[in-house]
Amino acid sequence: MAILKVARMGHPVLTTVADPVPLDALAEPALQAFIDDMLETMVDERGVGLAAPQVHRSLRIFVMDPPAPPGHGRPEPYVIVNPVLSFPQEGRIGLWEGCLSIPGIRGLTERWEVVLVECLDRHGQRQSFEFEGYAAAVVQHETDHLDGVLFLERMPDLSKLAFEDELARHDPRDDEDREEDEAEGEDDQDDGDEPRADADE
Repeated sequence: MAILKVARMGHPVLTTVADPVPLDALAEPALQAFIDDMLETMVDERGVGLAAPQVHRSLRIFVMDPPAPPGHGRPEPYVIVNPVLSFPQEGRIGLWEGCLSIPGIRGLTERWEVVLVECLDRHGQRQSFEFEGYAAAVVQHETDHLDGVLFLERMPDLSKLAFEDELARHDPRDDEDREEDEAEGEDDQDDGDEPRADADE
């Protein structure tokens, strides 16, 4: 396995719609080795997700390893091929997102709270998954990469774009949220409507 070079914002591969993966291609050792390299690179970069375009391959593949929900064992990392997303609920969440292709920057996005994913796994088997909350946001972030979209385009308010060190120095919550938390004795906790992602995608 090998650590792959991560493309950064400005490279054309990040704004190009990726190609679907033919089913028979998943039987090729070279593609399986590439998927292994993606998984290793994600871990090496301390990410929770990585899409093939981020490592200079315009293919509809991403890998992800989000934190498990409380009380659940940690599953194996997901390998998602040719995903098709649907959104069964109207709920949205705010999330401070980062991206391995835009290092050192985070922005407050809005994502669907629940996502259904129809896809192939790395062995060409059809799979269906449902994700909620942070994991659902990771799926949407990585699928955006397959469509040539960066998380900046999902930000409703560009004033909520910041360097990570500035976010660590200043409380990103608005005054009303901060006053409510102080009244409830919760000033040391992140606001539930604006969860902070701890790793890049």
